[in-house]
Amino acid sequence: MFPEYRELITKLKTSDRHFSHLFDKHNNLDQKIQRMENHAEPGTPEEIETLKKEKLLLKDQIYGVLKKASA
Repeated sequence: MFPEYRELITKLKTSDRHFSHLFDKHNNLDQKIQRMENHAEPGTPEEIETLKKEKLLLKDQIYGVLKKASA
């Protein structure tokens, strides 16, 4: 996710608690969605869709932080 900001992401994960929380929550959701899609964890298509929307909102928030921090 956002390879052009790799260095900034590494820096913010250690220096910005809010960013770190957003990033970790996004990654956890991504893993949960993958487990549900692979039927390793129960989940309906509707639940998966809801989680994907939540993940996308987190990604937008992460991008906003990155844009602001790189300005």
